[in-house]
This record gives sequence, C-alpha cells and structure tokens, in this order.
Amino acid sequence: MEPKKEAPCKCSLIAQRAELCTLMKNYQQALHDADILCRNKPHWPAGHYVKAKALSGLERTEEALKEFLYCVALNPEWSSMKKEAQKIMCEMFFPAFENVHDSLTAPFSSRTSHTRLKPAFLSSINTQSAVEDNSVAGSSKDTMFRLTKTPSQESDVFRSTDSSVTHHVLDFYFDENKKSLGAILSSLPGVGLKRKLSSDTRDLQSLDVPNKILKKDGDVLPENTNDTSSEIPTTLVDASDFECSLCMRLFYEPVTTPCGHTFCLKCLERCLDHNPLCPLCKEKLSEFLASRTYKKTVLTEELIVRYLPEELSERKKVYDEEMKELSNLNKDVPIFVCTMAFPTIPCPLHVFEPRYRLMIRRCMETGTKQFGMCLADELKGFADHGCILEIRDVKFFPDGRSVVDTVGVRRFRVLSHGQRDGYNTANIEYLEDKKVEGPEYEELVRLHDSVYDQAVAWFTSLKDNMKVQILNHFGSMPGKEPEPQSNPSGPAWYWWLLAVLPLENRAQLAILAMTSLKDRLIAIRRVLIFVTRKRPR
Repeated sequence: MEPKKEAPCKCSLIAQRAELCTLMKNYQQALHDADILCRNKPHWPAGHYVKAKALSGLERTEEALKEFLYCVALNPEWSSMKKEAQKIMCEMFFPAFENVHDSLTAPFSSRTSHTRLKPAFLSSINTQSAVEDNSVAGSSKDTMFRLTKTPSQESDVFRSTDSSVTHHVLDFYFDENKKSLGAILSSLPGVGLKRKLSSDTRDLQSLDVPNKILKKDGDVLPENTNDTSSEIPTTLVDASDFECSLCMRLFYEPVTTPCGHTFCLKCLERCLDHNPLCPLCKEKLSEFLASRTYKKTVLTEELIVRYLPEELSERKKVYDEEMKELSNLNKDVPIFVCTMAFPTIPCPLHVFEPRYRLMIRRCMETGTKQFGMCLADELKGFADHGCILEIRDVKFFPDGRSVVDTVGVRRFRVLSHGQRDGYNTANIEYLEDKKVEGPEYEELVRLHDSVYDQAVAWFTSLKDNMKVQILNHFGSMPGKEPEPQSNPSGPAWYWWLLAVLPLENRAQLAILAMTSLKDRLIAIRRVLIFVTRKRPR
C-alpha cells in the first residue's frame, strides 16, 4: 500500500521536472518524463499537457496537436488547451498568414453551423446516437460525424474522460500512418455538404458514414483501411463554392488574406496595384503587401484538385492560353510609354502606375522579361519606333512601387497600336541594319574608325564633373568593335554616344529608326562637329 500512496506525489514531481526541462529548452528530457507520466497515468490531463509542450519544442507539430486534443478530451473546460490546439491547426491548414488564430478568439463551442468546407475536427464533432434494438444486451450506440453542430453536442463528445470512444476518435484522425492532409480529408464524411442541402435530411441519411462502436475491454480495434465509403460524393461538391469573387472563375493559385478572404493570386495582385485594401471587407493590407509573402492556401487547392479535376483542367487550359498570348513578342507586345531607349544601353525605370505594375509583373510571369519602350505621341499615343528592353532586376517597395533595372536589346517598328488592361500594346517588326560588302564595306570601316576617334576626343575634352555624371548613369564608353556589322543594330559604342549627346528626343528617334549604319555614322559625325564648335572655349 505504501508505494500506491506515494505514486501521486511522484507523478507531480516528474511533471514539475518536465516543465522545468521545457523552460530550459531541454525538450528531449522533458519528453522522456512526459512519456513516463502518460504510461503511469494515461487519463491525467497534466501528463499529456507537458508531453504536448515538449513535442512542440521539438517541432513535432502533429504529435503535439494530438496531445493537446487529448487534454481537451480529458478536460473539456480547459480553455487554454483549446486555444493551443486551435493555434496549431491554423498554422497547419492556413500557412498564408501567421496571425489568423488571433482573429479566432471564440472557442470551438462558439462556431456556428454556417462554416463550410472545414475539417470536422476543426469545426466540431457532432454525435447523433440511436439505439437500434433496446432488447439486445450490450448493443452499442452509433456515432455519426457531421459538419454542423450545436454547442451542447460538441461537449457531449468529450463528456467522459474515461471513454474509449474519445481515444478512438482522436486516433481516427491522428493515426501515425495517416498524417498527410489527404488522408485526413479522406476520413471526413461530412465535409462536402452544402448549405443548400442542409435541410434535406434524406440526402444526409443516404450518406455512407463510418460508425464508431464502443470498444469492450480486451477488444482490439482493426486498423483503419482505405474504405470508399468515407469518400465524399462528387455530386455534393459544387464548383461555385470555389469561385474567386473577383474574376468569377474557379480559384487558380488561391491565396488567403489576413482578414480571411480567398482570391486568385493574380486577381488579388491586380487589386492591390490600385488600393492596399481587401477587395471585400476593405481591411488594410499594407503590411501584407509589403511582405509579398503570397503563399497558396493548400487546403483549398487540394480540395479543388481532388473533387474538381475537370474544372481545374479547364481553368489551367485558359490560364496557359493567356500566358502563351502574353509571351508573344511580335503581337500585342506591351509598350511602356516614357522615354528614349537604345540597344545595349541600361535604362532604369521607376514604376508606380497600376497599369505598368501589372505589365512588369506579367513580363516576369511569362518568362520573357521583355517589353517595348516608346516616346509619347500626341496623335497616336506613342511613336512608331522604339526599343525592346529586357528586365535584369526588380526591386519592390512596401507601398507597391518598384525600381526596374532594364537594358536595351533591339529596335522595332510599330505596325499597329492597341491596348490591354489599361496599358498600351503594339504589333511590331524588328529592325536590322542592311549589310554592305566590297568597296562599300571598306568605306564603312574607315568611316566607323574615324567617327569613333572623334567621339573619344569629344568625351575626353569634357569637364570632370560632366564625365562623372555620364559614367555614373550610363557606364563607361564601350570599346571599338573590329567588325562594325557584327551586331544587327550596329556597334554598342554608337548607341552609348547617342544616349549621352545633348540631342532632343525627336532627333534621337530619327536616328534610331535608320537601318543604314553608314547614314547613322554620318548623322552622329555632324552632331559631334556641332557640339564641338558650340562648346565654350
């Protein structure tokens, strides 16, 4: 009798030691002590509590959640354990935002029956008991799990701390061989019910749901096998429940805001381009926009993949067609109407208008990373000639603005003007210099070398402060190329010189449109002669 009297005291001491080890971050020792407590007193909530804290410290999240739910099952009034379990569930199923559990202040018992498409153990566990035959001795009660519930029904599940049904329910959802989300979802018979069918009791009764039977002493429960009866009938899954409220189409790459609303990633980004508020509830999303941690809502995406594969395939087909259309660099090419740009020359841009935010983002998403740059035109909207820019880097700011580092690639001529989603587009054809041979080529080489030497002399004669400004913005002057016609747009030094010379944009545009290297060299030589004579001595 003596050891039995000392046992409670000993367990309390072990529990205190485990808590101290947890505080000292010695989680392995704390877990060892907690295992001893759970073996000696399996129905003692404090033992499962210290084990849950130790497992949480070891980052064994799902095992910790199981222990926290044991605590709730053994002591339904332990509200702090409900909050701990709720916090872990939110982190597991809603990774898109970390503070979601702060908005879920009410305990499980306060959740209404209007919540849909949530895991049954996250929303509630509803029991409906019916005695099949009162005359049969030892007959068990059938327990059916549904999505809807009432507060009194929820507490009935955890009413008895010694009930073997309680432990079987927890094992049913957290069996070590069924830890994946897909396995958990497959065990939820009522998750597909729609609000419009909630009043149809005949449909509910027709569902094949697994029944829970009280385990007699000494009975061994069979292992949970893959049973098709636990599958949700696809006829109960409505694609309209997975529609984005912005594009009114099936979710594609769904993301959830901190305020709890889900949208397609592309739809949400376009809305945030114009206003940093939630499109539905108008809650401020400035911090969410600044972090740009758009993480997919895994639960929603997996439900769509599982129950709406045909609709998802069609949605993906539409998205791929849009990306293919946006990737075309000859037809409907996006045009940034701003300034002059030249091949091989850097062109940094400050992007703040919503239409150009969308344009730059699409260029990155398609993988082309290219768009056209043209001067503005009062009649046509933009000039008939321009230069394709390639994005080298993008730096985003918290307010949505960005600095885009680009470099010129090749020249083009506009065939037709257009628009898409607010920004300008154009059908274009690319320009290349006409090559010459024989005596004309020899004359071109002599002219090329002469103009290059003249350009170097002009730049050398500039004041030091002007040189520094030019070098900081455009970089150093490229060297002379041995073969002037090697590049379809001509030598790089020529475009560098055209960019730094004090010429009006219209004059630069006229030279950009020329397809004869000889004509361009003659034009730039005239400009050099003019600026050399004009410079004060």
